Amino acid sequence: MKRLIYISILSLFVISCSTTRKSNTGESPTVKRTLMGDPKFIESISITPGEDGYDTGDDARSGGATKKRTRHAYSGNIENSSALQFKYAIMLGEEVEALSNTSLLQFIDEWYGTRYRYGGSTRDGIDCSGFSCLLMSSVFGKKLSRTAREQFEECQKIPREALQEGDLVFFNTRGGVSHVGVYLTNNKFVHASTSSGVVISDLDEEYYRKRFVGAGRLMN
Repeated sequence: MKRLIYISILSLFVISCSTTRKSNTGESPTVKRTLMGDPKFIESISITPGEDGYDTGDDARSGGATKKRTRHAYSGNIENSSALQFKYAIMLGEEVEALSNTSLLQFIDEWYGTRYRYGGSTRDGIDCSGFSCLLMSSVFGKKLSRTAREQFEECQKIPREALQEGDLVFFNTRGGVSHVGVYLTNNKFVHASTSSGVVISDLDEEYYRKRFVGAGRLMN
């Protein structure tokens, strides 16, 4: 049953990917492979974990068969998870049950692929700070100033390793704090990029890693 659910959701996600924008690189001018186009990413998804959440495999260091916990070893009832949770679990490389904030997933899904427009705040076009304002207000009930620089100033600064869902990440893309995104999980953040519109990117992508300014958390 679990295998059929995974295959069905994976098929739906591949179809949906074909309708999204051409790149997941955000501000970067270099076209990179999407997560679904990366064989290593697909291989990392365990479709049929053992009942105890482990797979048996050979550990070269110990020279024998050992039990190794897979990244996607689901301990809960995954049949109760929604298609949206499965879709974003694949995109984020996260366990399905860990994605409990369905309001956030629905918001991202509704806006995903919306084109970038400087100063915009509608489905016809939106910029990075406009998107973060709308997301934080709609999902978390928190108010933000309009520009990325103002948002950076009103946040409590936190180290990157302390990032949690709903925190803000800031970048220097054209001098000073000029770009902002909302952190999700597993090193991923959602933002409105100039090249691809609303997308999910990774903090370790070379473009963002080099331009990362800091992270902040709203306390109000």
